[in-house]
Amino acid sequence: QVHLAESGGGLVQAGESLRLSCAASGTFFTINIMAWYRQAPGKQRELVAHITNADNTKYADSVKGRFTISRDNARNTVYLEMNSLTPEDTAVYYCNARVVLPRGPYEYQYWGQGTQVTVSS
Repeated sequence: QVHLAESGGGLVQAGESLRLSCAASGTFFTINIMAWYRQAPGKQRELVAHITNADNTKYADSVKGRFTISRDNARNTVYLEMNSLTPEDTAVYYCNARVVLPRGPYEYQYWGQGTQVTVSS
């Protein structure tokens, strides 16, 4: 079993910054992709950014230039640096990991419990 523990959410004002962290624990062979998704009230969950184990990244158009995703493979941790936050960024942010277990070879997807980010105007 793989557990994802998120931290770093909170309430900030527009224009401010937050840094989210997500640490993976458990028994696994490798984590192929780590990602952040978000879900605002009444909306579908959407991809914010992902990063591969080769440090290739992808961002939603709405966060390009403001958010930066990074990972520390030694700590099995992914970060999301969020700058110039706007009220439209208000959502529950979920960590996601695509993991290969020791018995391999298939990839399984795991989710964190979510962390609330609220941006006031």
